[in-house]
Amino acid sequence: MTHTPPRRYVVVLVLALVAVLVGLAGPWAYASFVDTSAKDRIEADPPPALFPDRTVAPLQQDVTAQEPRAHALMRTWWREHGRDEHDAAFVGWLGRTLPGPPSSTHRTAEVAQVQRLAGIRTASGVRASTWLEAYGKKDLWKLYAHDQAEMVGSDRGDHRKEALKDMLTMAKDVADSLALRYEQPAPYVLHPSLRPEKAVTKGQTCPCSYPSRHAARGAAATTFLSGLDPHRSQQYHWTEAEIDYSRVYMAGHVPSDITGGALLGDLIGEYFLVTRHDSA
Repeated sequence: MTHTPPRRYVVVLVLALVAVLVGLAGPWAYASFVDTSAKDRIEADPPPALFPDRTVAPLQQDVTAQEPRAHALMRTWWREHGRDEHDAAFVGWLGRTLPGPPSSTHRTAEVAQVQRLAGIRTASGVRASTWLEAYGKKDLWKLYAHDQAEMVGSDRGDHRKEALKDMLTMAKDVADSLALRYEQPAPYVLHPSLRPEKAVTKGQTCPCSYPSRHAARGAAATTFLSGLDPHRSQQYHWTEAEIDYSRVYMAGHVPSDITGGALLGDLIGEYFLVTRHDSA
């Protein structure tokens, strides 16, 4: 006897596919054909309702727990290298310092957790995740840096924005390099039904998920921006939590991918906060 999925599940899946395709194509098309800033793009596509605080809180707690770990590790870097820029050496140190992914048994349990979460997805949750996936890479953090720049003057503001841009690039590059080293397939690669619109073709480079690029960029930006403007730290941490949760919700990552990325980002954020200071 053939098992037919419940009608509600099918409807949500169809809506999810449409939301993902439209949500990801829209920002790309807008940025590709119109010369816009992050502020312009977000104003043209404002956020939908995002996830409740209580929903993202458990993962957020695990992410926040990486901050003291990062600070302890950075004490070793500062002691050995001083407080000047040594980007190439720092990138090499990151590759040697960041812990690898958890055991296969632990990761298998996390994938099962992602599968259960996918089974209760809603159309509104997919819309939120799609928006956060699109703008959580860089644009939200660039917008926050823009807001800070307006308060500190053009020279210091431009310095902060340029530092943020370089920092996000480093976070992505290091996360990509480590992901290829560890070759941990994303949950949707292991179980294609979790994201049918992201089918992996034969011979395609592994969509490897440890550590998470979104999480690395978000943690780096949160650490950096919070250090420059502590009064808005809660807002930066909230944004980071929303982005991180969306990546698990849409089966791009398991929780340890997020915490690994967050630890990496916290390290990079502290490094840039110290080495690219603007006398704030």
